[in-house]
Amino acid sequence: MTLHPMIAALRKHKAGVVLIALQIALTLAIVCNAIFIIYARIENVKRPTGLEEDNLFMVTQQWVGAPSGDDAASIQKLDAMLQEDLSALRAMPDVESVTPVNTLPLFPSSWNGAMSLKPGTELRAGNARTTYYFGDERLLATLGLHLVAGRNFTSADVVNKGFRDPSEANLVIVSKALADKLFPTGTAIGKVVYMDGSNTPSTIVGEVERLQVPSVSSWASSFVWNSTIEPVRLNSNFSRYAVRTKPGRLNDVMRAIPAKLYSINPMRVLDDDSVKSFKDIRTEAYRADVGMAVLMGVVCLILLAVTAAGIVGLTSFWVGQRHRQIGVRRALGARKVDILHYFQMENLMIAGVGAVVGIGLAIALNRVLMSKFEMASMPVYYVLVGLAVVMLLGQLAVFVPARRASNVPPVVATRSV
Repeated sequence: MTLHPMIAALRKHKAGVVLIALQIALTLAIVCNAIFIIYARIENVKRPTGLEEDNLFMVTQQWVGAPSGDDAASIQKLDAMLQEDLSALRAMPDVESVTPVNTLPLFPSSWNGAMSLKPGTELRAGNARTTYYFGDERLLATLGLHLVAGRNFTSADVVNKGFRDPSEANLVIVSKALADKLFPTGTAIGKVVYMDGSNTPSTIVGEVERLQVPSVSSWASSFVWNSTIEPVRLNSNFSRYAVRTKPGRLNDVMRAIPAKLYSINPMRVLDDDSVKSFKDIRTEAYRADVGMAVLMGVVCLILLAVTAAGIVGLTSFWVGQRHRQIGVRRALGARKVDILHYFQMENLMIAGVGAVVGIGLAIALNRVLMSKFEMASMPVYYVLVGLAVVMLLGQLAVFVPARRASNVPPVVATRSV
């Protein structure tokens, strides 16, 4: 089989060839980037937070008529109310552990800052950004965090302060990622750091294996594992508690929580979202990512289907136009398989040209997405996979009309004369 007569035949159908090649190029460019985005979203959804997520839920409640001032008496009153709740929750059957928290990974509330190794450092550059978690000595056990170095907080380490109090804790536990960033050549245990540009030294006493920050947005992607835990009970007119239940008792304990808290103090508000399992927190955090992945997957399938339909339609049209030519070739001795291979080779040439253009468009589109949406650079193998997909799609799409062409009998040539 020679290419010259094939190229000559395609020159007679320039418009159709250009349209199909452009369609293949655009499909390749869009599908490559879409699959890359889908994979990135799925990887985000699947990544572990560092918590033991089963049998864990969070309670958010607000007191009515609670002190709102920042004076010492108001803070101590709020702390007494918080500790009363903690004692009652810890006494519930099927509850293993409870800790006050300001937030949890994936929950849409965060307290962010930055750390330095020198006091009073200007931190607007944010070279060691972190999210702060506040809790007591039971926080690690309640959340199921794994301590890999140093020690946990003791009850003597835990202090309380008002929600607007800017003072820093004397002791902290940091995630391994943050410890490695601050002290890349040695252990972080026992080292002094300064939070948010303050002059108050804080000593690192422990290191947990992994603890994700709450935000799943792109702005937090540069410090997604940089977390700091302070032994502090935050006092405000609202409070949050993380509760770990015995295995299999999550739903029963969650249903019993509102009645239990109202029995302690009815002057509080708990709405339908006040008691939320961590599974639901995870689902809500990644709902947009999952929706985007599904949407882009559907768009890819539609693009591939439209491209396949275009190839089928154009090849069927060409087969109809070349009916007599095919009959003549069959009469001159061409076998069915020769006719089949002719149209497959013809499609391969068109798809090849489209794929070359598509590779350039895919790289250019990725560069635009990188500059506009802070996306990562797309690895080359995504382009290669996309290339294989469109080439295979072209061969599958052309098979049916090519097979129909191969079944044209030699007698057609004589009928057409």
